[in-house]
Amino acid sequence: MSDMAVERPLAFIRDKARSFAKAKASRVYLEQFRKSQKALLMIEAEKTGIKTVAQQEAYAYAHADYLSVIIGLQVAVQEEEYLALQIRAAQLKIELYRTEQANQRAERAGYGV
Repeated sequence: MSDMAVERPLAFIRDKARSFAKAKASRVYLEQFRKSQKALLMIEAEKTGIKTVAQQEAYAYAHADYLSVIIGLQVAVQEEEYLALQIRAAQLKIELYRTEQANQRAERAGYGV
């Protein structure tokens, strides 16, 4: 692997950093919003005459608004994980480069790796 080849994974990490941060922020936001959405729907359920907490929770969990948050969370987690794995692959390429460089230095020094 040449010095130029290591530039590609470094540039990739730099270029994907903002996308990864945005994906992670979306996931965290949706995780928190899910709790708020549940609370709002439980209040709505109470206003419609549903008295027990268990029934209010069932109402909230089955509501289309709550389900749409869950779908959004699924998409956000998928995007975050995809970017994280791509970045990790780039980091591994850099580590491979570093290992190859260390082996070459050892060979030049006569250690015969």
